[in-house]
Amino acid sequence: MGASGGLPFRLMSTTKHFDEFLGSLAGVVGSRNLRYGEGIAEDYSHDEALGETWQMPLAVVFPETTEQVAAITALASSSGTPLVARGSGTGLSGGAVPTSTSVVVSFERMAEVLEVDTVNHVVVVQPGVTLAALDECLAEIGFVYPVFPGELGSTLGGNIATNAGGMRAVKYGVTRHQVLGLEFVLASGEVMRSGGKFVKSSSGYDLVQLITGSEGTLALVTEITLRIYPRPEFTTTLLVPFSNVAAVCSSVPEVLGSGALPLIMEYMDAAGLAAMGARVGLETGVPEAVQQLAKAYLFIILEDSKSERLEDEIELVSELLLQLGALDVYLLGDAAAAKLLEARESAFWVSKSLGANDIVDVVVPRGEIPLYLDKVARIASDSGSFISAAGHVGDGNVHFSVFQPDVIKRFEVIREMLNYGLALGGAISAEHGIGSEKREYLLELEDPQKLELMRRIKRAFDPAGILNPGKVF
Repeated sequence: MGASGGLPFRLMSTTKHFDEFLGSLAGVVGSRNLRYGEGIAEDYSHDEALGETWQMPLAVVFPETTEQVAAITALASSSGTPLVARGSGTGLSGGAVPTSTSVVVSFERMAEVLEVDTVNHVVVVQPGVTLAALDECLAEIGFVYPVFPGELGSTLGGNIATNAGGMRAVKYGVTRHQVLGLEFVLASGEVMRSGGKFVKSSSGYDLVQLITGSEGTLALVTEITLRIYPRPEFTTTLLVPFSNVAAVCSSVPEVLGSGALPLIMEYMDAAGLAAMGARVGLETGVPEAVQQLAKAYLFIILEDSKSERLEDEIELVSELLLQLGALDVYLLGDAAAAKLLEARESAFWVSKSLGANDIVDVVVPRGEIPLYLDKVARIASDSGSFISAAGHVGDGNVHFSVFQPDVIKRFEVIREMLNYGLALGGAISAEHGIGSEKREYLLELEDPQKLELMRRIKRAFDPAGILNPGKVF
């Protein structure tokens, strides 16, 4: 069995090189912070990507300080050992799946909120802090960190890796809009800082933004400085049925152009809402006759620090949606609103339980969503696939659950979906990242010159290629 807390460290490898490397790792973090062989839990072999093959790593190491991370990367660099950074393994692109020759660097023991600065509206955290833990900390003082990718168990380090977005992006943007500063460790073991508690800088290349979204391929992030905001006191939730998908999508720019700025603006097809609602016991209050007519729904959350302003916005948005073809507008009570949010957050788990073969998170300009959804429906029909849609329609990001068991046919279906999204001015992934799951699509469909520039950046940061090999490229 592998090393575990309270037990003496024993080298179990049959090779001298690996024995020496494990001994060096144990010297850095202590035997209680090292697992190898049978001591590695299965969780460290995968993330939540549906199609990725699980792979057990050589070892898992649990650093507790930046200095330990630096020492680990220096050891890995000198020995040529690949490293795979890991948060809580909630990613959907295979970005945290190790290779059989790699060491997983788990940040779960670097999980402290280091500072909350209410004067400068920033928080400083270690990468293993979860969104749930941060939200609990900030709620006590009336602040909020707004990025909400739908999995509160995800870590801030993981969110940095994929530039996570989520339901609140329509108002607050994605992770990169909130990251002000980073401390990070290069593959060589060098520790650097970039950015800080300020919102403006024109001081050379922006390393913070370059590392955000790099999926652990450029550096290991050890400290994060983020924007935080006063938490609005008043919220309301609207559920809005439409008789056709086109009307839903065309209403989005109209609502956003009206001056309203929803916290959340989500699209769900009728089948998806029914499946998600059944999972959590949602009672929407929508009459059966309206449900029979509804083909799709908008789910909108409005918020404000003043109740009278919120009431004005509710009236504005409701009247506009009815003019744009909504069957009705339903204001949900607190309990139903919480269930609806829970239902939307469960979309991945519903798709997984129903046997979805892949999840695709395409983004297109939001004005192109009706055209894009129509095209995806035709792709599904022509290929004999079933494709269900739900997404952050307010920012053009649609998530598709693809049900097509034939591997070759599924690859062709997804390639056609992604290629059409690119043709409309979109991108292959909005927030899940490329990882290993979407790598082949990126390599086939993206501009080769852009890919070569990315490779050169990768070589500048990580010349030996030890950081998360096989991901993105």
